[in-house]
Amino acid sequence: MSKTVKDLTAGTGGGILQVLVGQPFDIVKVRMQTAPKGTYSGMVQCATRILKNEGPLAFYKGTLSPLLGIGVCVSIQFAVLESTKRYFAAQNIQRGRGGPDGKEYTGGQLVLAGALAGIANGFVSGPVEHIRIRLQTQPSVNPPYAGPFDAVRKITGLYGIPGLFKGQTATFAREAIGYGAYFWAYESLMRWEMKRKNIPREEIPATKTVLFGAAAGYATDDFTPETGRKYQTTLHCIKTVLKTEGGSAFSRGLVPTLIRSPFANGATFLGFELASRWLYAGSEH
Repeated sequence: MSKTVKDLTAGTGGGILQVLVGQPFDIVKVRMQTAPKGTYSGMVQCATRILKNEGPLAFYKGTLSPLLGIGVCVSIQFAVLESTKRYFAAQNIQRGRGGPDGKEYTGGQLVLAGALAGIANGFVSGPVEHIRIRLQTQPSVNPPYAGPFDAVRKITGLYGIPGLFKGQTATFAREAIGYGAYFWAYESLMRWEMKRKNIPREEIPATKTVLFGAAAGYATDDFTPETGRKYQTTLHCIKTVLKTEGGSAFSRGLVPTLIRSPFANGATFLGFELASRWLYAGSEH
């Protein structure tokens, strides 16, 4: 099995854990972000209302889409990340830096590797998040979409394939910046632990992997023909939201996001590290 296939497989494991752990927090975040200003007084009220009106399974509404898609997203981002790190390691060895294995990466190398991983991930995460948010925010009574595949069929039927990629500019910007910082923080913490205890990566306890992953750790539009497009471009969306709802609108749903982050990100890296160690057992990573 090639290294790329191993990285893709390990990334899929991390992605599945991320979805299962983070989905309940995510639906609360999306509801708070997309509801009219003043609908919810806070995260607890939003979660309570969802539980009361829609039942506990509502917290996993739209899960099929991210479960299928996020697994692919995370597998892609880790595959690109690890491939880029191997490239930098080879370059470091040629230039006589980065230690005997070339893996003492500079901060710039880690940020660039993370940014490239984020951009690659964005080609899949954009459409996946788009469909997920449609399903999470649709009404329980007479919902317009029967599921993720029905949503894809109806959206592409009206707007073609480009319709699935609405908001992609914002997605790429977010993924590049976010994952650049995300992977830099995680890899730096892992490297620090390896140096501090003088141990190989494989001997770092799973609890530390979760902790470091935790430490390292979207926009919708109207799509119905009757109402038309609410936002023409990403910049138009930013200007409109700022004008009509103020700067605070951009941080709506921040609390559930911050609470979700350590659990989802810790689970992601735990899944990836454990699967990677198993797949690479007895071979050079």
